[in-house]
Amino acid sequence: MEILNLKDHYKDKIILVTGGTGTIGSEIVEQLLKFEPKTIRILSNSENELWETRLRFKDHLSQLRFLLGDIRNLERIRIASENVDYIFNAAAIKHVPISEYNPMEASSVNIFGLSNVIDAAYYNNVKKMVHISTDKAINPTTVMGATKMIGERLCLSREMTKGTHNTTISCVRFGNVLGSRGSIIPLIKDQIKNEDYVTLTDEKMKRFFLSISDAIGLVLKSATLSKGGEIFVLKMPVILIKDLIEVIIEEYCPKIGKDPSTLTIITIGPRIKEKLDEELISPIEFSSCYETDDMYIIYPHTFLTHDITRNKIDINGSKIVDKNEFLYNTKHLPTISKEEIRNVLNKNNLI
Repeated sequence: MEILNLKDHYKDKIILVTGGTGTIGSEIVEQLLKFEPKTIRILSNSENELWETRLRFKDHLSQLRFLLGDIRNLERIRIASENVDYIFNAAAIKHVPISEYNPMEASSVNIFGLSNVIDAAYYNNVKKMVHISTDKAINPTTVMGATKMIGERLCLSREMTKGTHNTTISCVRFGNVLGSRGSIIPLIKDQIKNEDYVTLTDEKMKRFFLSISDAIGLVLKSATLSKGGEIFVLKMPVILIKDLIEVIIEEYCPKIGKDPSTLTIITIGPRIKEKLDEELISPIEFSSCYETDDMYIIYPHTFLTHDITRNKIDINGSKIVDKNEFLYNTKHLPTISKEEIRNVLNKNNLI
């Protein structure tokens, strides 16, 4: 099957984006506008961010609705999702240290808030819902990762026990999104601008990464392909964080009139419970994981009675991964070169 034209799916549709003022949510809105939807409802619990997003999209106000609300409020989400065709759930508590210090608040958003979004989708007969997840959900060591893992399991469980509901639920699992708010690149640039040093957790630390545009491309594509219960994972390169820092120093310092040689890299050690390497697919998922040219699709495996062939997506050339040889973690995959890092950063206007 050829990938369908995204415009065929989103033209004249009503779409709700929860967490729609964040990095991921607002980029979902940005790309959806290209496909001529009837209306995009942007929901956020931040009045100020809603106003800033309104200013950003001032040329599209006829297509946009700005909803103040919180996914922890079931009634609000039910009203927000009335007559909606698609829901993209980008609302989350995502910062690891904040979640460690506020575990119940992280759980209330990432688990119970997500449950409300699912309930509202079922209540209003939404066609499809896509939930944004993270590599931190694999073998989690932090509160944030644990809540995102349960969030994935919640989506799969509700999809496979939905009875007569017609809503299709799927997940998209990201690595690190370059340039997103609160991520490493803004932090490095801020240190370069204001300090004479840049902090590095560990010289061996590696991460999966993708650009914001690639991340959103995966989200929109997965919604068109989903038949229910899948986890979509984009094929992503691996980056050595030390190389990333060195490239940013080399490229950013001259732009602000600083000599790169005046910057020192200080190794401070990983934060509590922080991994040196990340996984994007767990070994327990290999038996139901299929590979395409640009992504992996993990089919539901939680319930022994579930037959994945019932919902298997027909994509030419897709094949099941070899569970004896397949590894998708940063420890066993090669890192890209500094020149490749430089090209990615320049291409995405990040330095």
